Amino acid sequence: MTYCAIDFGTSNSAVAISTAAGMKLVPLEGAHLTMPTAVFYCTDRDDLPPGAEPAPAQTEPPLPRVFGRAAVQAYMDGYGGRLMRSMKSILGSPLVEQTTEVGEGYGVPYLDIITTYLRHVREHAQVASGQALTQVVLGRPVYFVDEDPERDAQAEASLRAAAQAVGFESIHFQFEPIAAAFDYEQQVQQEQRVLVADIGGGTSDFSVVRVGPERMKRLDRRDDILSHHGIHIAGTDFDRHVSLNSVMPVLGYGAFGPSVGGAEPRPVPSRVYFDLSTWHLINTVYQPARVAELKSMAGFYGNPVHHTRLMRVIHDRLGHNLISRAEQAKIDVATTGLATLDLGLVERGLNASLKHDEAAKALEADLHRIVDSARETVQRAGLKPQDIDALYFTGGSTGLGLLTDQLEAAFPEAKAVRGDRLASVATGLGLHAQRLFQG
Repeated sequence: MTYCAIDFGTSNSAVAISTAAGMKLVPLEGAHLTMPTAVFYCTDRDDLPPGAEPAPAQTEPPLPRVFGRAAVQAYMDGYGGRLMRSMKSILGSPLVEQTTEVGEGYGVPYLDIITTYLRHVREHAQVASGQALTQVVLGRPVYFVDEDPERDAQAEASLRAAAQAVGFESIHFQFEPIAAAFDYEQQVQQEQRVLVADIGGGTSDFSVVRVGPERMKRLDRRDDILSHHGIHIAGTDFDRHVSLNSVMPVLGYGAFGPSVGGAEPRPVPSRVYFDLSTWHLINTVYQPARVAELKSMAGFYGNPVHHTRLMRVIHDRLGHNLISRAEQAKIDVATTGLATLDLGLVERGLNASLKHDEAAKALEADLHRIVDSARETVQRAGLKPQDIDALYFTGGSTGLGLLTDQLEAAFPEAKAVRGDRLASVATGLGLHAQRLFQG
């Protein structure tokens, strides 16, 4: 078969291909069926990290690159290069038309970075399939961009263009939470109305779908999709809040400058801290003009240590490392109630902490909006909370108990079911691709 299905996620991606036994997920990195959505461009050709691959012929920039876990590890190990993560977040934003520097004077359009990653995924799928794959079902969030249909359409068009650039000729899209419903449907014994909560790195998407053993035999499922809705808030936003709460204050976020002429001290400018806490904006802080601007702002700081630490983070390009620690703290505090962040890479002996109640307060507004979005999805289906038979969780961020507890409380009569957080969508997309292309 010449078709596949790709779940191109903000944080992780997966691909399913057709086999004699049905649709199967393809190992993308060793034995792993999912792979972080990350590319590392290697600028030191004499010291390449493990897993480095040469750039394909006639591909710009002609720099070796590493993907997935190996890309993140190469960055963490200090190899020369540029890490790009959460590329999906640029779809529908002005960044999609801009170019970023990846080293050695090479600039690459942001959309080309997405193309590079999709090409790598397709090549792995083709090796596993043993043939060229020209047809694809791509997952997409309910909304790439909230409350802006024009930008949302542009985001889908950009992703389509990237898929065409890597060799796909027939390209179809399916909403990610609906794909997750198809995966859940495989285990139901009777007809149900399920609210799918697909909460990943970039979006929180919800769908109310009618599922059942008889309905799964139908190709046209439009009348089974009772409603879908979503909001552009998810895991990377949680990471940003944790970073701003626990990491950035030691660099000066929330601090004040000196008193000038007896006037009240003014807050330290905060934009750099938000950018350092937002995965897809971190690299913008390293642009030479921005570095020069930040260096000149030493006088804005009442505590010179804060500015010294900030400039060390920028000069050593520690942004991704720090937000990775914030991400891990988010995970740790959800399981143990307390997380300690080792910031010794910034300054020997420097630490920060995050308590459960601090995390809850930092994430409160976002969690409230996500739960409201779920409620609205059910309302749009013309249903009440008690009409939902099952609440199906998928997506990496559904591992956060603070979130799932609130969603379960909003639908107390629904059976809570946890799917494969990283693979349910890809599996469902694969089922849809099989029905669509195989007939």
